[in-house]
Amino acid sequence: MSIRPWRDIERRQSRKIMVGDVPVGGDAPVSVQSMTNTDTADAKATLGQIERIADAGADIVRVSCPTEASTRAMREICAHSPIPVVADIHFHYKRGIEAAEAGAACLRINPGNIGSKDRVREVVEAARANGCSMRIGVNGGSLEKHLLEKYAEPCPEAMVESALFHANILEDLDFREYKISVKASDVFLTVAAYTALAEATDAPLHLGITEAGGLRGGTVKSAIGLGNLLWAGIGDTIRVSLSAEPEEEVKVGFDILKSLGLRHRGVNVISCPSCARQGFDVIRTVEKLESRLAHISTPLSLSVIGCVVNGPGEARETDIGFTGGGAEAGMAYLGGVPAFKLKNDEMIDRLVALVEEKAAEIEAAKVAAE
Repeated sequence: MSIRPWRDIERRQSRKIMVGDVPVGGDAPVSVQSMTNTDTADAKATLGQIERIADAGADIVRVSCPTEASTRAMREICAHSPIPVVADIHFHYKRGIEAAEAGAACLRINPGNIGSKDRVREVVEAARANGCSMRIGVNGGSLEKHLLEKYAEPCPEAMVESALFHANILEDLDFREYKISVKASDVFLTVAAYTALAEATDAPLHLGITEAGGLRGGTVKSAIGLGNLLWAGIGDTIRVSLSAEPEEEVKVGFDILKSLGLRHRGVNVISCPSCARQGFDVIRTVEKLESRLAHISTPLSLSVIGCVVNGPGEARETDIGFTGGGAEAGMAYLGGVPAFKLKNDEMIDRLVALVEEKAAEIEAAKVAAE
């Protein structure tokens, strides 16, 4: 494999904290998060959704704690969750204290609506006593009143000032197990705020475009905003905020990281948009392959190209490939090398089997190496 320096991303050096058993910052991989939308007080429903989020590959899950009933349920949720739980705290600081005592791995507080410095101090002490880390979550839609009066509107300077003010409170309390986010629904505002914040602190940064929108629009906004920052080396953990099922957030998050070479999970399908040269229905074929390969978490690549213009070249760079050659059959590639002719009507089943075999081979090699 040739060295490709133009692909290298030099990540910003941040200090490392722990969210449960998941490292965030430093040399740790960029972690992927999502958030439940069930009634937290319904521990069974919330745990069921957390299981689906974890199965999609999430490293961390956030759970909203707006009521005493929700923090009571957190004890069961945290005890049985397969991944660390972040308690999302707004407005009432006592929920943060209760969540820490219930076993949350991290507390997320929004400085704009948590209350006074004394209340923040109480939450910090609860976090320290219970081994929690914290996230200072600044949001362009809920900045402190005095900052809005000072700057007239949400802007990067206001968001960074809010974040650093509250980080200083934690530092003054000798608490350094925290990360920071400065989210907005506007891509430009978000990127500018994170870029400025990255120069002002060594705290790990949680990235997100908040209220990004539905599955398609929100994915595009998040890919542009988060991709911009991650490409610049900024960001230690991410959440893609979509008006969609939480599992979709996780999938999009991994796809963003995968496209930048920062993390790999599952099958990376490389496929053409199709044209009149295609030897088979590329669009429907890829839809079926993505659905049938969704259970594969092992990182590997599959190219599915409709004709021989780009097909052989793409297949040379992937673990498994198929290039259309006509209405009846095409060529299958293994390890970048032409392997055998494959009939179009047998292609999907055979490619799924080949991917599953390759994934099993990779996993077996991992076990042997360990």
